[in-house]
Amino acid sequence: MTQQPNILFIMTDQQRSDTIGALGNRQIRTPTLDSLVENGIAFSNCYTPSPVCVAARSATITGLPPHLNGCTSNNESPLGLQSIMQVLGAQGYRTHGIAKMHFNPQVDALWGFDSRDISEEGARGPRSRNDFHNYLSRHGFDHVLEPQGLRSEMYYIPQPSQLPAAHHHSTWVADRAIDFLAERDRSQPFFLWASFIKPHPPFEAPTPWNKLYRAADMLPPHRPEGFEDLLAYWNHHQNRYKYRDKGYDQMLFRTMKAMYYACISFIDFSVGRILEALGDDIDNTLIVFTADHGELLGDYGSVGKRSMLNPAAKVPLIVKAPERSLAGRRIDTPVSLLDIFPTFATAASADVPPPSPEGADLLAIASGAVQRDAVFSQLSEGNTGLYMIAERDLKFIYSAADQKEWLFDLRVDPTETVNWAGNPRYAERLSKLRSRLIERFENDGYDSAVENGAWREYDPPAFPDPARDDGLLFQDPPHLPDLLRALGPGYAP
Repeated sequence: MTQQPNILFIMTDQQRSDTIGALGNRQIRTPTLDSLVENGIAFSNCYTPSPVCVAARSATITGLPPHLNGCTSNNESPLGLQSIMQVLGAQGYRTHGIAKMHFNPQVDALWGFDSRDISEEGARGPRSRNDFHNYLSRHGFDHVLEPQGLRSEMYYIPQPSQLPAAHHHSTWVADRAIDFLAERDRSQPFFLWASFIKPHPPFEAPTPWNKLYRAADMLPPHRPEGFEDLLAYWNHHQNRYKYRDKGYDQMLFRTMKAMYYACISFIDFSVGRILEALGDDIDNTLIVFTADHGELLGDYGSVGKRSMLNPAAKVPLIVKAPERSLAGRRIDTPVSLLDIFPTFATAASADVPPPSPEGADLLAIASGAVQRDAVFSQLSEGNTGLYMIAERDLKFIYSAADQKEWLFDLRVDPTETVNWAGNPRYAERLSKLRSRLIERFENDGYDSAVENGAWREYDPPAFPDPARDDGLLFQDPPHLPDLLRALGPGYAP
């Protein structure tokens, strides 16, 4: 057994915070995660630093918030900055990454990993650099061009997997993790990041997992009276390009939820296989389970991420440490994925300060050694910037595109149904949070959001026109035109 703890980091993609049985969802089946909750620390107020894939992961890896690391959306990853993998490697850790890292545009970059099993979501192509795609080819699945589900028009249409459970991507992630654990040098501590692509849409799960939940058993989405007033620019933008702004079909959304839950339960089963493969090493392993951001799943009449409402902005976070004194605790202190960098660095005895004062060791927060009253999140910048500060009981949001503020009192309205920003009884609390968020950007010299102690004013971006079909999403296999032409005269478009 090494003196330094091993570190197992498990991340899912687009998993809401309310999708774990032991944390209050009595419908979903997550026995592995339930066991982690029982034997670890569950943080019930964890927010993503950015509710979109690349930006959330860039902040997690660097420990720097989006406005400082330069990645505020699905733009270029800040690969030149120090990563937690580099810090751990300098401490003697063997570092390995599996599946989705979303390093953009260098999908095969190491960024401090000693090695990677590379796999990103999306269609296969003739020149794809993707270990999972190569695996499928070796096992006779060359015909499956979109192995994580059909996108474009089908992006939010629940669908059965084109792959059997034994060859599904979630299985592949677990298999690669198990292989790493079996083959590693046991004299050296390891950092293993297993990154699942699901439950990111399309919502697809293999047989028989795709029948584990049924639409008729699902509650309809949360659509409070007047919910349209709670939507920001990005909700409308996202609903448009993902084909979900032409009306509301409750049964479709209930079917989406059933398949979304199936994806999570299948991941839960796969995580169980990884934990079993740890064997006795589990007693000397720091395990962290989380997601990059959530999913609206029909709540507020919307889909996707890119929102500061809780279904998209809050994520599950469970920490199981070798030290068991805090096992079983549930912590409602606001935390963020920015806390993961200092948590891992502290566990490895790395003599490096947190990259940002907004990050801290999660175990120190759980023990009360570090006090925290608020966390922050950001999506985009300029005239589409969306900003948030969240305390335990209050959340403030500002959208530059809408030039509008929202204030939620989570103590009396935990499902965020009322915007208290216009209520004079909340004026002082609103002003305090607004000032704190503006001062944060001013202190860091971030003038894309603020100017002269106030929100910077911009001309608003164009909103999607619901009467048109422009702005729709198309993510097809790169050689689709060749495949269509090969259909023959009279069939090819």
